[in-house]
Amino acid sequence: MDDVKIGEILLPGDEETQDRRERQVRARFWPTLKRAVRQVPFSRDLIAAYYCAVDPATPIRVRGTLLAALAYFVLPIDLVPDVFAFVGFTDDIAVLAAAFRMIQGHIADRHYEAADLSLADNPDIASGMRGK
Repeated sequence: MDDVKIGEILLPGDEETQDRRERQVRARFWPTLKRAVRQVPFSRDLIAAYYCAVDPATPIRVRGTLLAALAYFVLPIDLVPDVFAFVGFTDDIAVLAAAFRMIQGHIADRHYEAADLSLADNPDIASGMRGK
């Protein structure tokens, strides 16, 4: 994936777009993560990014960028279909890594604490992370 396409994917969008993406992400994040946990090398960061994206205290542009990246992760239509084992999530990882670089410093300790609590409540995800 080249930087131009990633940059286009990560456009924050207007308020309506962000609302739509947030609904999609909230509905599909956990099931998608359960399928992808072994392929995503930074699952804890991904969960913290989810909490940052749905946190109303997060700046609008940061939320928009994270919601765009997370929507790309959870939606079944992307450049490399997620059904292909081992390579299906590689484009998702590239988009998420780019988003993390763009919003560096905005994922707060409270988001990591929420991620840790979620991992404690979801042993199947936590065990998938340990299985790497």
